[in-house]
Amino acid sequence: MGLPGAGKTFLAREIFKNLDIAGKKVSWLNADQVREQYNDWDFSIEGRIRQSKRMRDLADSLIDQDYVICDFVAPIPEMRQNFSADYTVWVDTIDAGRFEDTNKLFIEPNSYDFRVTEQNAEVWAQTIVQAILNQKPLTS
Repeated sequence: MGLPGAGKTFLAREIFKNLDIAGKKVSWLNADQVREQYNDWDFSIEGRIRQSKRMRDLADSLIDQDYVICDFVAPIPEMRQNFSADYTVWVDTIDAGRFEDTNKLFIEPNSYDFRVTEQNAEVWAQTIVQAILNQKPLTS
């Protein structure tokens, strides 16, 4: 999770590549692609909450995968609770995103497994994947 433009999608792509190289079965759900698939561009609080539940349901449906990567903004705690990720990565690389409504809504998470503080997806992805594969708890 993180603000629009923080580098979530680029990081997700790199994590996907690293897990794939490690021989894991992995799927990747991008919030914009899911919104397009469902033709749901409602960014109200209700729409965002619906999207978090949809992302969770889609991730849960991919039971044949070792890992499912989901990248989306998740600006409010209720979305994060609905999604209930096994691992949460907060991409905290910018102070403001490109959408003012999202900037106003975004509440910094008080819990996460990893906090990415610079846009260097290749390095961060290797670190995150190594920790997951070694089943070590991620720390900030």
